[in-house]
Amino acid sequence: MKEIRAAIPAQYFVLNTFKATSYLARDLALACCAWTFATAIDPCFAHLIAGPSVLSPVLWNILRLSAWSLYWWFQGLIFTGIWVLGHECGHGAFSLNKTANDTIGFVIHSLLFTPYFSWKISHHRHHVYHASMTRDETYVPSTRSDRGIPQDTGDIDYDEIFGDTPLYTLFLLIRQQLVGFPAYLLFNVSGQQWYPKGTNHFNPASILFTPNQRKAVVLSNLGVGFATCCLIYAVSILGPAMVVNLYVIPWLLVTHWFVMITYLQHTDPRTPHFRGPAWTFQRGAVATVDRPNFLGWQGSFFLHNVVQCHTIHHFFPKIPFYNAPQATRHLKAFLGDHYVSSDTPAFQALWDNYNRCQFVEDQGDVVFYKDKQGRSVYRDA
Repeated sequence: MKEIRAAIPAQYFVLNTFKATSYLARDLALACCAWTFATAIDPCFAHLIAGPSVLSPVLWNILRLSAWSLYWWFQGLIFTGIWVLGHECGHGAFSLNKTANDTIGFVIHSLLFTPYFSWKISHHRHHVYHASMTRDETYVPSTRSDRGIPQDTGDIDYDEIFGDTPLYTLFLLIRQQLVGFPAYLLFNVSGQQWYPKGTNHFNPASILFTPNQRKAVVLSNLGVGFATCCLIYAVSILGPAMVVNLYVIPWLLVTHWFVMITYLQHTDPRTPHFRGPAWTFQRGAVATVDRPNFLGWQGSFFLHNVVQCHTIHHFFPKIPFYNAPQATRHLKAFLGDHYVSSDTPAFQALWDNYNRCQFVEDQGDVVFYKDKQGRSVYRDA
């Protein structure tokens, strides 16, 4: 780790609270601008539809839906970027002041229905033990026995086991994208299989937390509870339809982007998982995927390069996000062939990896994902 850190210029590790705050202010300003635009959509189109026009009401409504779609797309990205800044706070990468980190992160994540301290605790353990089959916290691969697949004797009919139609696979993928993160928080979906039934991020007595961390879990719950009260109050003032349009749909897109981002960072046929002594922190950190072209300029601008520069984040979680692109160039040069990246378009990569990363073997110290034909890119060890 000393050699890796020495390969990256020291100035890239320096936190600048003012700079980080300016990004937060920018994102909040963008969210307010988008919100203002959205509140004008229905009154504007109601006036246009009622007045004389060469366009039919049907075409005006199509244009109205297009305007709302534009809002949902960009507000979803803006909200996701704000969530990312809360995630930076959880790592202590926003400010040198711990109170400032936790206060900002707590407010941001609570208003986006994420239990800040609870998720911060489990996410820290994910970073410490990433790619360990027994100690990682999320995106732990299903094994052959977990999926109920018999041992491969050379005559297994994988088509019969994975006989899903593309349409059904698409349904499963959409389900993952829309409810994957809430399902992880509530039911430990994609977490460790050996955790007790009922493990979740809202129970202070959960196996995820130590007794000393239980007060933080309660505080996280109060934050989400306050956000729920705010949402109910907003419904009483604006009505359910407007709240769904202004907040709920962008929030669903936040969960979509979050799951898509983290899934593609940690799930790839080329990245191994480890058991026992084969696992080391460095091996786990490098078993991630950077995606330099994720959503093009929108991914860099709105999402603060969180997808483009994830490997450096796993090695050094406290490195400031605004320095990650420059630091990644040095890390890439140091790691050489061990550095993994992909230029595959985002949605194509999501579809490909969802089909190619089905399970890993029950045995082996170094294991790779196998696809629906029982094939892997590299041989297990």
